[in-house]
Amino acid sequence: MSRIANKFADLKSKGQSAFVSYIMAGDPNYDTTLEIVKGLPGAGVDIIELGAPFTDPMADGSTIQLAGQRALAGGMTLNKTLKMVASFRETDNETPIVLMGYYNPIYSHGVDKFIKDAKDAGVDGLIVVDLPPEEDEELCIPAKNMGLDFIRLATPTTDIKRLPKLIPNTSGFIYYVAVTGVTGAGSANAADVGIEIKRIKESTDLPIVVGFGINTPEAAHDMALHADGAVVGSAIVSKIAAGESVESVLSFVKSLADGAHSAKN
Repeated sequence: MSRIANKFADLKSKGQSAFVSYIMAGDPNYDTTLEIVKGLPGAGVDIIELGAPFTDPMADGSTIQLAGQRALAGGMTLNKTLKMVASFRETDNETPIVLMGYYNPIYSHGVDKFIKDAKDAGVDGLIVVDLPPEEDEELCIPAKNMGLDFIRLATPTTDIKRLPKLIPNTSGFIYYVAVTGVTGAGSANAADVGIEIKRIKESTDLPIVVGFGINTPEAAHDMALHADGAVVGSAIVSKIAAGESVESVLSFVKSLADGAHSAKN
């Protein structure tokens, strides 16, 4: 079993939903990001979603856009992002890491080389938001053949005609986007999300993790009541952007993780 599958199986045995945290690699700098990443498991994070900075992040709101710009201005690259994962793996071989980004840097890196480098570094899964299932031959299928989970987004506009096209090559989990819009936009409604999750679960046995619009421990708790996990990104990135200490950031992350983990116990 993959690290991701093992993590969800372990959480299920404990009666818990997963807590997934997102941060941007290289924001505010390489060393600080690595220190935060290394501290995330101890703060209760079950799966780390690590953003690979890109100049045109179409799915992201201003908070994460600016984080990417800061990272790029500081010299962060895809190679350095993979190096960060490898450094994390020197002390943690259990916590899954999902790389979230866009196809252009991967294409420039070379798809086959990227898949090998990501696997060698210790990446477990990919979220590439600008590659629809119609383009699965580009990256999704080659990545899955090498043992990397390819995680697909489902949204409030993913209707009964579209959903069957998303599921066949998706693995690891499905990332349900709780709000129509970009990251950090608005607040998600747990009751509405619960209805959508029930609908999606009729078509798949994969865990469903909810993100976008979750920014407090209470919201993480409410989403985790309905889903197999909750993702928080912009709220954490905002703490980093404000210059808060690593300890302060990790303390906030722990409060979010406690909220998610308390939902089903």
